[in-house]
Amino acid sequence: MKPTGLLEVTAVRRVTPRTVRVTFTGPGLAGLEPWPDQQLKLLFPPPGRPVRLPPDDGDVMRWYQAYLAIPEDERPAMRSYTVRSRDGGTIDVDFVLHPGPAGPATAWARRAAPGDVLGRYGPDPAYRRPLPTAGTLLCAGDETALPAIASILSEVDNAVAFVEVADAAEEQPLPGEVHWLHRDGAGHGRRLLAAVRDAKLPGGPVAAWLAGEASTVRAVRRHLVGDRGWDKSVIEFTGYWRRRLTQDDAPTPEDLADAAEKLGG
Repeated sequence: MKPTGLLEVTAVRRVTPRTVRVTFTGPGLAGLEPWPDQQLKLLFPPPGRPVRLPPDDGDVMRWYQAYLAIPEDERPAMRSYTVRSRDGGTIDVDFVLHPGPAGPATAWARRAAPGDVLGRYGPDPAYRRPLPTAGTLLCAGDETALPAIASILSEVDNAVAFVEVADAAEEQPLPGEVHWLHRDGAGHGRRLLAAVRDAKLPGGPVAAWLAGEASTVRAVRRHLVGDRGWDKSVIEFTGYWRRRLTQDDAPTPEDLADAAEKLGG
């Protein structure tokens, strides 16, 4: 199965005041093997235009170069998301409605309706990453990491999760041990970092899965390595988004350093 194709919206529902869950169907989804933290890229067409997808010959780099070659006024905006759940030939994707000016994904999610069509790249098994193995798995992230954390908690019984959200209304039912942290007007990431710093974790082998706003992920990771003495190899981390920047903006030096370390550089 090629990792590219079209997705059609079959249902839209608001699961919290700031989260919209969209159900998609599309060719190839029924035969897709599930795994935790299953990521894909969604392609949002410019307003008033259909989705234009580059040809796919199985080579991701040629596909991406062909994507960049699409004229700017026709090129869809590409954003990364995690599959929240799946049921046969459909998948659910959660969209966090960030406050302030809306980017292409938030603007689309606010008006999404059955029959709408997006493009996709993935989920691609080539990008599947095994979960860290340890006596205790620490999961930490914000509302953008909730879909991945939910999928991880459904697969393992040794996880302790810390999730920072805007307020109590943003909590969602999750299995396992989950510590909810409410910003309630505090700066993004402060509650999460403080909670992880104060956490008393069980003894024995440990590992971590971290995701969310990039600078917060870095701060939590630095605490685990610098203050707790964890080896970097037991920490899986991803900056899903960056304050005041989008995926269309150039990577910062910190982004490049993170990417080099993830690649073993």
